[in-house]
Amino acid sequence: MDDKEQFLCGVVEGFYGRPWSMDQRKVLFQWMQCWGLNTYLYGPKDDLKHRLLWREVYSPEEEGRLRTLIVEAKSRGLRFVYALSPGQDIVFSSACDLTLLKRKLRQVSDLGCQAFAILFDDIDHSMCQADSEAFSSFAHAQVTVTNEIYRFLGEPPIFLFCPTEYCGSLCSPSVSKSPYLQTVGEDLLPDITVVWTGSKVISRKLTVDCLAEVECVLQRPPLIWDNLHANDYDSRRLFLGPFKGRESGLRSHLRGLLLNPNCEFEANYVPLHTLGSWYRAGNKEGKDQECEYCPDKALSAALHDWMEELNQPLQAGRQCTQTDQQSSAQVSRCKTLDRADCPSTFRRTSPVAKLPVFPLDSSSSPSSPTAVNGQREGGRSVQPCQPKQQLSGPRPGAPSGGGRGQKAQDRGPCGGKGLLSESQVRLLVGLYYLPHEHGLSAQKLLQDLNWLKSNCQMVSAQGNKAPPQKIDEWRGRASRFLSLCEDIAQLHCSVVGGANRAVLYDLYPYVWDLRNTALVAKAFICWLDGRVLSDGSSLGTWKNCFHWCGKSTGADLPGGESEPWAFKGGVSGEVQMLLPIGSSSELFTHPPPLFPTSRLYNIRPYHNKDKVELYRMVRQLHIRTQSIQGSCPAHPDVIGDRCLGPCLALCPEYSFILEDELGVCGCVLGIQDVRSFAKRCQASWLPAMRDKYPPKGGHEHPNTQDLIKLMEEDQGEYPDSLLYHFPSQLRLDALPELVDVSVSRTLLNALLAALKANGSQGVFCEVQPTDRQRLEFLTKLGFLEILRGEARSREGVVLGRLL
Repeated sequence: MDDKEQFLCGVVEGFYGRPWSMDQRKVLFQWMQCWGLNTYLYGPKDDLKHRLLWREVYSPEEEGRLRTLIVEAKSRGLRFVYALSPGQDIVFSSACDLTLLKRKLRQVSDLGCQAFAILFDDIDHSMCQADSEAFSSFAHAQVTVTNEIYRFLGEPPIFLFCPTEYCGSLCSPSVSKSPYLQTVGEDLLPDITVVWTGSKVISRKLTVDCLAEVECVLQRPPLIWDNLHANDYDSRRLFLGPFKGRESGLRSHLRGLLLNPNCEFEANYVPLHTLGSWYRAGNKEGKDQECEYCPDKALSAALHDWMEELNQPLQAGRQCTQTDQQSSAQVSRCKTLDRADCPSTFRRTSPVAKLPVFPLDSSSSPSSPTAVNGQREGGRSVQPCQPKQQLSGPRPGAPSGGGRGQKAQDRGPCGGKGLLSESQVRLLVGLYYLPHEHGLSAQKLLQDLNWLKSNCQMVSAQGNKAPPQKIDEWRGRASRFLSLCEDIAQLHCSVVGGANRAVLYDLYPYVWDLRNTALVAKAFICWLDGRVLSDGSSLGTWKNCFHWCGKSTGADLPGGESEPWAFKGGVSGEVQMLLPIGSSSELFTHPPPLFPTSRLYNIRPYHNKDKVELYRMVRQLHIRTQSIQGSCPAHPDVIGDRCLGPCLALCPEYSFILEDELGVCGCVLGIQDVRSFAKRCQASWLPAMRDKYPPKGGHEHPNTQDLIKLMEEDQGEYPDSLLYHFPSQLRLDALPELVDVSVSRTLLNALLAALKANGSQGVFCEVQPTDRQRLEFLTKLGFLEILRGEARSREGVVLGRLL
């Protein structure tokens, strides 16, 4: 190859997502220098914010920053390529527009840039009247302007052109018969390089054979703009896997390859490191020597090097000292760390004011946290525990110990002093692998969840008993699934508690999202063990009611030929789709908390031994809201009997517990069929309460008797029009000290999944009109106001949603 055809291998940046800082770009240059990559592409893209940016020259401050990047790249032996996208609003036949374009590029050229790119991707093919009269086609207009700009800049050795038809799926009618590409191939000056992404926008594989057709029609080898690790199209996906699916022999048929990375800077270490390995593997150092590229080996090498960087105390944005920058410029092989050598520890940080979180108790008004000296009211003491606390029993549905035996150190927003182990980093990469392929950990998660829900009849509540070996198989697989979910929860805590805060703030939204989805899936699998109704149930059945409970997995939904954005959400979205409420995206989509917390949470079905702790919790909530108004009932059970008692006694199978390292901190209770429940309550529960709280002479506990009357009123009838569409009811309670409000949403999702799995088509919740925070909380989850002031002959807002 001569100089003009020299192979380029580098990175595309500056187009989508939040902009990278100057420090991050300098670190990118260091990475590229270490791994042998030799090109860097920068410039505005044609989104609404930048649509007119090409018309404006840079200010002195902007010139300074851009010059810094150009000089920094040159000092490291890198080519800095400036890219510009004028296609959204340029009038190709306008001499004025062409002059503005030349002026902008001349300014950049004067700063020392010697490589350029003109991009016409993702724009409409239509032309204005003036352009239609001046040019024979849209391609002719683009090529004419590009050729003139190329000559104006003195025919620089690197000049890239991105066509509007930049992949096979966008060509009409095909690659070889596309009039657009034919015009580009015939009229574009031969030394201008054409950008191509492959058969798709995001191509699963790139082979020599698939490039032969486009090379023929373009009359030159293309430059691949690889979107393999781009994640700007899905806010729930991240790609940490190796550069893969690109034959090493491609380079002799290309003018170059550029990788479009993740929007999050810190997520690109493995993609760029393995890209460098792929690039070096294509260089033959001797006649008889060729290093074959192996993605798995390249991934292991990248992870080995990444471990040192992951555990450096870097801040978000990478504002590190000059010494840190010099040391990071030399990537050294660090000792491989394992879970035994690097436990994920969390040290106590300075006191931080907790976020105000409202108690999800419909009888109380919003309140602020009242934790004092790291302790909660009601006897929740603070004691240290092991980094990883087992929160579930040995099999699904088994008691977890109630969370009272061992209590952990109270953790608020974490300052970060721990280390990520290599096994955790491998888990992270496996969960966020590549757009067309899951890693081993994600595959195992999805396969086990699909198998467990498809074979839940083995442990159904009323079905024919399966053979003992089948039941053991189901529970053994469930135990492995729960263990993987716990590893995900621990990974979330380790990321939050890690020393590298730059990594934390880039990866946290993704790990947090998967943690919450895994919590719902884990609780659902625990609940399935003996809780799902059989085909003989009159309330509804698992198999007869839900078509999704078949043999297909969430991974099959996108289809092999679809672009990755056809099914959004990645592994988190596929786990979601395997749950009964998976189609309700508003239940799972929520912005992460502003301040990350490393606290461990667990959601599980209710057990009888939890009753004492739940009664204590609701009594504590009642005391907080009623302390100003007067004394509370003297009997310790009366609040719990009113708020939770009927559900725990008559339908405990629809009760879920939220616990953290300190114990129980929330619960959600459901009623599958409100009509039958009300009859059972009148027949058995209320008589039992009258016996438990008989009238006493002298009215020793008058408030107790008032609450007994309220218990009777609580069982008032709802209109048939309401119960026809919303036959189920729920109640949600949580302590106000919860730092992460999203776990209340996750707790609610666990109940909704259970209700729908057993045939419920809708659920409602009654809220006091003054409880604005609860109203807002439920509204964001898709609940709509059904009744106001009509239920139970008292003030109350009934919110409902269909399942």
